Amino acid sequence: MDESFKKLTAEEERVIVHKGTERPFSGKYNDYFEKGVYTCKRCGAELFRSTSKFKSECGWPSFDEEINGAVKWQKDADGVRTEAVCAKCGAHLGHIFLSEGFTAKNVRYCVNSISMNFVPEQQVEKAIFASGCFWGTEYYFKQAPGVISTIVGYTGGRTNNPTYEQVCTDRTGHAEAVEVEYDSSKTSFEELAKLFFETHDFTQFNRQGPDVGTQYRSVIFYLNEQQRETAERLVGELKKKGYDVKTQIVPAGKFWPAEAYHQDYYEKVESSPYCHIYKNIF
Repeated sequence: MDESFKKLTAEEERVIVHKGTERPFSGKYNDYFEKGVYTCKRCGAELFRSTSKFKSECGWPSFDEEINGAVKWQKDADGVRTEAVCAKCGAHLGHIFLSEGFTAKNVRYCVNSISMNFVPEQQVEKAIFASGCFWGTEYYFKQAPGVISTIVGYTGGRTNNPTYEQVCTDRTGHAEAVEVEYDSSKTSFEELAKLFFETHDFTQFNRQGPDVGTQYRSVIFYLNEQQRETAERLVGELKKKGYDVKTQIVPAGKFWPAEAYHQDYYEKVESSPYCHIYKNIF
């Protein structure tokens, strides 16, 4: 088993790995309606937001919408039902049913509680980083402990809803960036910012390796004063170490998600970054 996967109990393994089912009305999240995010028990990937959960009285947690791309639909072994599995690690979640009329979306993800964890809304925080090609930036953040989800996109520019082709002209002012959503009980903005500095060359100006242009600049887009202060303190530490830091620290603006084919790029191509390499600095 992948070492990054959570160690499962015998009952969790029965359901998640061997595609079993927990007893109806016995699951922890069956009648649970707190605000937050449901994640995969095995790999931690973000699956459902609490806003998509509804009462179906079927005995298992029910959702009418997945987080985009989080759940894979596949034919069940019985040849009739549609199985729901984690798109990232393949963990068995439950089954998907259509046309039941429970909600306007007319879909029900019937999920085993034991297949999920829950992160309360107050623990979910965001950070936005730009460090060259967003494929490589995302690659390292996706692997960081405590990270719930990542989205690559464009920010810091002048054009509304820019396309990749527009950003690549170096005329829109946007930077290729990554919005990171994380569980603040498991990691912190400071830890993520350190990872940001340790996975790219922050001494380069408006470029990263072979990628040249303002869209590849090194930037921390802070979302609050605490993030700004932390970023500035880390830059100060790096300068004391002798680094000529070119990283900008600017307030976050509108973040525009990039096209679907850019999301989780290195997972899709089963490769690793060509211009982002981890280096222990702090």
